[in-house]
Amino acid sequence: MEHVRDVSELPKAHLHLHFTGSMRPGTVLELADKYGVRLPEALTDALTSGEPPRLRATDERGWFRFQRLYDAARSCLREPEDIRRLVREAAEEDVRDGSGWLEIQVDPTSYAPRLGGLIPALEIILDAVETTSRETGLGMRVLVAANRMKHPLDARTLARLAVRYADRGVVGFGLSNDERRGMARDFDRAFHIAREGGLLAAPHGGELAGPASVRDCLDDLHASRIGHGVRAAEDPRLLKRLADREITCEVCPASNVALGVYEKAEDVPLRTLFEAGVPMALGADDPLLFGSRLAAQYDIARRHHAFTDAELAELARQSVRGSAAPEDTKAKLLAGIDAWLVAPPS
Repeated sequence: MEHVRDVSELPKAHLHLHFTGSMRPGTVLELADKYGVRLPEALTDALTSGEPPRLRATDERGWFRFQRLYDAARSCLREPEDIRRLVREAAEEDVRDGSGWLEIQVDPTSYAPRLGGLIPALEIILDAVETTSRETGLGMRVLVAANRMKHPLDARTLARLAVRYADRGVVGFGLSNDERRGMARDFDRAFHIAREGGLLAAPHGGELAGPASVRDCLDDLHASRIGHGVRAAEDPRLLKRLADREITCEVCPASNVALGVYEKAEDVPLRTLFEAGVPMALGADDPLLFGSRLAAQYDIARRHHAFTDAELAELARQSVRGSAAPEDTKAKLLAGIDAWLVAPPS
């Protein structure tokens, strides 16, 4: 009988999770109380009710509102122990959802002012990741992301820093925030630095903007993964290009709906990408604001797109293959996926 295996027991890799957005609601409320931070009413209501705030980021006003809530939550992270707590709790949530590998995305400049500077901030994060990975058994690494709302020179600084810490747990370099602002090619030098330093290139594209933004990530930034990428479904030639080059798209269904990219879960083009052969890694993006974590994304594929257990297993395999995990870790996770699929349904 199909559709009865527990997706939280399906081994998988999590490749699209933002640092602040990974926090538990209770942690934000507790830290806000500790530091006397006055959170926006919309955020407090969402955190206490368990219902994500109503966001629609398809216009600039909506995106600004989303960023305001996100920045308010981030302002609650002030001490190294807050960072360690966030990393530990993010790992615990991922393990509960069946993740065996997590690449958490962070812009350390956001935390530098309160943590003693850019280098100390990144070192605190990497130390927390190393300790948490060792203690939980979850493979964890960091993807350093530049903010496309800032000057490209800032991105170059971050790329050099990311490369410097490639042997300390940094595996990739990204580009986040509103893809409708700025041009991908303005950040080409930063991505060149990152790639030359052995990091994978994983910029955001094809979420708030259309297929052209995905093409820009491929042509100008030589992306090996695309953060989101769902709007590629609007261009069959682009889909073929992604499939032929095996470019993994980090698809976040709940996020797409919460931000108004699609009206409902059924509209997210999971089937279109899957049947075109585009590798996908389902991700939670910012569960703090969107209300669902990793396993829930697989539930969306099952409930709203009729993915069979065999197809869910293939999605999990694609997430593992698209990761920066060591080969032995990949082999272990892939074997676990096979075991999940052949085990008798509960």
